Amino acid sequence: GWERIDELRRSRPNSRQAFVAMSFHESLTDAWVKGFKPGIESTSRFDALRVDGVQHNGKIDDRIVAEIRRSGLVVADFTGNRGGVYFEAGLATGLGVPVIWTCRKDCIGEVHFDIRQYNHIIWEDVEMLRDALRDRILATVVAGAV
Repeated sequence: GWERIDELRRSRPNSRQAFVAMSFHESLTDAWVKGFKPGIESTSRFDALRVDGVQHNGKIDDRIVAEIRRSGLVVADFTGNRGGVYFEAGLATGLGVPVIWTCRKDCIGEVHFDIRQYNHIIWEDVEMLRDALRDRILATVVAGAV
């Protein structure tokens, strides 16, 4: 098992794509537009992608798996406690793709105990999210790739 994990990590694509796993609820539109997307893209290393912005004719699940496989980073936001985000973060982790864990402060109590040990960015507003996300990517993902 450990050999397979090492193999996956070595084969990870050197991709500029950052897949964002999050709820598409309209209450999080500002978080996407003013927080996640600019926070990721201000690093000059990644382009943010949310699967609802991808045109396709197949099953959305297949598209999600394909996009995570071609991503160099996954940002998983647990605001709203969406089951799909757990799946997407777990898939990325299994593939050796770095995952940054986030959750809005008022929802962190709903996060399942299995992922509470991960260092989440706990955000209160979109500006805080944008800046913390940029800093975390630069400090852990970009710095680790040098």
